[in-house]
Amino acid sequence: MRTSLLTEFLDLISPRVCTICERRLAADEPLLCSRCLSELPVTPYCESPYDNWMARLFWGQFPVEKVSAWIFFRPHSATSKLVYNLKYHGQSETGEWIGQLMAIRHQAYGFFDGIDAIVPVPITRRRLWKRGYNQSEQVARGISQETHLPIYNKVIRRKRFSQSQTHQTAMERRTNVEDAFMLVDAEKIKGKHLLIVDDVVTTGATVISCAQELAKVEGVRISVLSIGLTKE
Repeated sequence: MRTSLLTEFLDLISPRVCTICERRLAADEPLLCSRCLSELPVTPYCESPYDNWMARLFWGQFPVEKVSAWIFFRPHSATSKLVYNLKYHGQSETGEWIGQLMAIRHQAYGFFDGIDAIVPVPITRRRLWKRGYNQSEQVARGISQETHLPIYNKVIRRKRFSQSQTHQTAMERRTNVEDAFMLVDAEKIKGKHLLIVDDVVTTGATVISCAQELAKVEGVRISVLSIGLTKE
């Protein structure tokens, strides 16, 4: 996350602005100014990853270990620009930067201890073709850069297109992602502790569907880390 001479030069030609407040960024500020970064609604879940509000969404659903989210997410808030830019506005580099920040915060509490690999929640081929990248995989890359954990992005795939869950009820969300994932490489994850990485968790339906498919493999344990958590 160090500043390069190229970045400093480009800032002179075309100044970058903060994603949230749109003030001009300093050379050592990647996407957010220091003030906006300090005011992010960061969750405390990395301090108690085995028992928190988000972890309880997954109790009894799959062999869950540690669970955390980086920030509390509120749709259409200033902070939500980070996620919207990553998912809908083609700013793939935002994902890696967010992943690095998430990793730095969680490493301080030993969150990644014992985890063998990262599994980003897959998207369909149709969405991948349209967007050009998987936003969860971009975040996973940032986490991997800091933790050196490998990314397993081909052990499970999304087998069908699910409609947007933005305005769906909890029951509709569960139905929408039912049987949406298919295990591809069981041997690779046998006995492993996997970290599922997602963008925003609301009811947890997508993570549960993905995790239950992974958990079909003997000895698999699962932890979860997301950019945001929406508390309805």
